[in-house]
Amino acid sequence: MEKFYLILVVVLFALAISDLIVGVSNDAVNFLNSAVGSKAAPKWVIFLMASLGVLIGATFSSGMMEVARKGIFHPEMFVFSEIMIIFLAVMITDVILLDMFNTFGMPTSTTVSIVFELLGAAVAVSVVKIKAAGGSALMELSQYINSSKALAIITGILLSVFIAFTVGAIVQYLTRLVFTFKYRGPMKYFGAVFGGLAITAITYFIVIKGMKGSTFASMELANGETVQGWVKAHTGLMLLYSFGFWVALIQLLKWIFNIKILKVVVLAGTFALAMAFAGNDLVNFVGVPLAGYSSLLKWKAGGAGDPQDFSMKELAKPVETPVEMLLIAGLVMIVTLIMSKKAKSVIATSLDLSRQNAGDERFGSSFAARVIVRGTTKFNKRLKSVLPSSVTEGVSSRFKPHSYVREDDQDPPSFDKVRASVNLVVASILIAIGTSLKLPLSTTYVTFMVAMGTSLSDRAWDRESAVYRISGVFAVIGGWFLTALIAFTVSGVVALIIALSGKFMIFVFVVVAIVMVIRTHTMMKKRDQQAAEEDEEIVEADAHEQILEKSAKQMVNAVKSSDLIVTDGIESFLKEDRVGLKKAEEASKKFSKKSKKNRDKVYSTVTKFTEGALDTSHFYVQMMEHKREMAHAVHFMLEPMIKHIENNHKPFIEEQHVELREVTKRIDEFFKSVLKDMEGKTFEDLEQLIDERDEILEQIYRMEKNQIKRIKNKMVNTRNSQLFFKVISELEYLLLHTVNLMKAYRDFITNTVQKN
Repeated sequence: MEKFYLILVVVLFALAISDLIVGVSNDAVNFLNSAVGSKAAPKWVIFLMASLGVLIGATFSSGMMEVARKGIFHPEMFVFSEIMIIFLAVMITDVILLDMFNTFGMPTSTTVSIVFELLGAAVAVSVVKIKAAGGSALMELSQYINSSKALAIITGILLSVFIAFTVGAIVQYLTRLVFTFKYRGPMKYFGAVFGGLAITAITYFIVIKGMKGSTFASMELANGETVQGWVKAHTGLMLLYSFGFWVALIQLLKWIFNIKILKVVVLAGTFALAMAFAGNDLVNFVGVPLAGYSSLLKWKAGGAGDPQDFSMKELAKPVETPVEMLLIAGLVMIVTLIMSKKAKSVIATSLDLSRQNAGDERFGSSFAARVIVRGTTKFNKRLKSVLPSSVTEGVSSRFKPHSYVREDDQDPPSFDKVRASVNLVVASILIAIGTSLKLPLSTTYVTFMVAMGTSLSDRAWDRESAVYRISGVFAVIGGWFLTALIAFTVSGVVALIIALSGKFMIFVFVVVAIVMVIRTHTMMKKRDQQAAEEDEEIVEADAHEQILEKSAKQMVNAVKSSDLIVTDGIESFLKEDRVGLKKAEEASKKFSKKSKKNRDKVYSTVTKFTEGALDTSHFYVQMMEHKREMAHAVHFMLEPMIKHIENNHKPFIEEQHVELREVTKRIDEFFKSVLKDMEGKTFEDLEQLIDERDEILEQIYRMEKNQIKRIKNKMVNTRNSQLFFKVISELEYLLLHTVNLMKAYRDFITNTVQKN
């Protein structure tokens, strides 16, 4: 029996390592997005500062480990075997959920996950225990669950959303009023003071307030006084010295090495936030396994008797967490931080919603967002009508957009370093306050909402983007609440099944967790490979030559996609092959999505063409329009065919089969000829291709007349005729736009060569 539970503890730690890897991938957004978004330093410097912060912050997390041991439930009400079921259910659920959220690039909360998983598993095991004893779960559950502490934690998490957004917005508004977007001038005079205040505030909340519960807080000095006691007695003096030291150091760095003040603040903030993250969130990953290990030691110390009789009341007592384990966990976090590809996906979501410049929006609009934007716009107009014009104009002048980024910068920052500094300082302070109060605040919620608040104050959410940004915030917050619900339910179900079914189900769920993690990892790897193979999407970082190259590739792929959808779609329809039609439908959706995205990027792409290249831009717009129309044509051709087959209507008669196969064959040959010319950028055969297209159109007209004859001879019904006319009409539309696309492509290529 002892070996069995030792294996379970090993499984817990194995899951913890996986959870660390998955969790850090998710939470990297918390302390990297501001430094990465503002491009305050090379990425290796940013990662170095974050890594140091994580490693040091790991030693501050000892006090937070109590949350896993006794924060959610009363351990004295459970026996050893029940405690192990709770911990296993939590870890299995956590690994699966976090990996799924990371794969889809949504920043979720590891804190919310672990809290609700502990709650769900504890409730499930408590209900089983109460029912087995013949009691009432409704009446007795409060004896098992630490409802007051759990409620305080949940309330703190929810309040942090509102507080983080509000504080972030207010601090950024005041900071921008002082420094404006032309911050380099004021920074010469007030920069050192601003940096000194920011870093001193970080020092106070991270080091002084955050020391409570750290591994070295109780260390004794030579005079017998503890480190925490000495710091508490000399707090005011430390803050004064800290402020003077940082002001002098920052100013010297500026004078001697010309190091920009805001870069120092951003890097210090990144270090502080990574440290706060490790101090607050490490419990989310290793707290449960360490609690499981502690439970095993206490059971063995008690004689390793029957695990179903050994009370876990000892778990309620304070336990010192080994520093070595915390440091090992910190090192795993650092390696994951540097190596994880999923972290980049999650960071992208936060940056898309907070960037200062316009661009493609990651989220669509929602009704709630439209109502909020409409109401805010009306309120703003009324406020302007009440306030004196001198006040509104004066405030507006402080928020007048200005950028120090060069126009030829192919990868501009998402926002400036003033906002990055506020993001980092405010978020790290709020998290440090929560850690000092032993409240496991969600670092994801805090950092994300601070970033949203500062972007609102910076007027990054203008009328062109506000509705999409707000919808995105709602989508992310909705995902957070969904996380809580799913975490509670899944963890409860897993714990319930294990409690009722026995030990075998433990290993079944472990295998399920491993399989799901491997599956999502494989899915993401496949998605990355597809993105690499189809690297045709134009992004802001692309230079002029890359845009031209990708544009050419887009046109070639448009013709390939059209050919594939037409030939496979019609043949599958005639054979009544549902699988083939579904494949053609997927290809059509993909083609439509890409063509829409390309057309939506016309504005940002045209601005990147060389000055004076008006004709080039004109032909590029034409290409995008014709490509979009081609996507519409194949979609409207395919959609009614799929409905026809799905509803089991009568198939086309033999004459129609012959006609459609003949015209499809000619269209396929036509597309291949078009591709040959487009890929070789030779257009001498264009007139011949136009003649070929006209011949196919004549064939389509004959098909139309033949169908009319069939109608008169009552060989076909109304539904048959409607579908046949629709198919050949869209084929005609497709051919017309294909030739127009080729003409625009020819002029685009020719004009580009002449300009260069």
